[in-house]
Amino acid sequence: MTFESLRTNRFNQWVIIHLRYLLGVAFFPSGLVKLLGERFTRISTDHPIGFFFEALYQSGFYWNFLGLVQLTAGILLMTQRFATFGALLFLAILTNIWIITISLSFTGTWIITSLMMIAVLVLIMWDQHKLLPIFNYNKASTVKVYPDPGYGWIIAGVIYTISFIALYRLNPIMGEGYEKWLGILFVLIILVTFVISNYKAYKNRKLAINT
Repeated sequence: MTFESLRTNRFNQWVIIHLRYLLGVAFFPSGLVKLLGERFTRISTDHPIGFFFEALYQSGFYWNFLGLVQLTAGILLMTQRFATFGALLFLAILTNIWIITISLSFTGTWIITSLMMIAVLVLIMWDQHKLLPIFNYNKASTVKVYPDPGYGWIIAGVIYTISFIALYRLNPIMGEGYEKWLGILFVLIILVTFVISNYKAYKNRKLAINT
């Protein structure tokens, strides 16, 4: 099966779109923690992992910068339109995290980061046609145009981004009163957005538009 047939398959397009959403959301919790200047873990500094994260936390602005970059990569993936740049930024950050989880022997975490590495590499391979001209230095080359996600998926990504960030800040599981009800509201918004966006794509038999 050729790359073109894989790239234009509707089901493959659907998988890639939602893989971007999934990876983008994965960086929101850790990115927000760092950006807001909070500790990422409560592990004792007597343990190498706790000592490592405490040292990063004490670095000050660098800790916030890490969070900002993680959040930026996640948002770029959620937009769909700028997902290629988001995937490259995500890969740069995740490679560092992946090596850390392996070198510090995180229990089970290295498996999760390894799966995330595979997922982001799939996203980069999906957009390889946009990156190949970079390696064809001083050579004439053309970029094959493939369908990109439609505006419905972009709008859905914006809604997901706002909702997941709000959920994290509200923390409805631990919250009470209005926080709990607002949390339920945002969960419903996410579910409704998922159902509507996928129903429209199925009904129109068109997951993407040519740009």
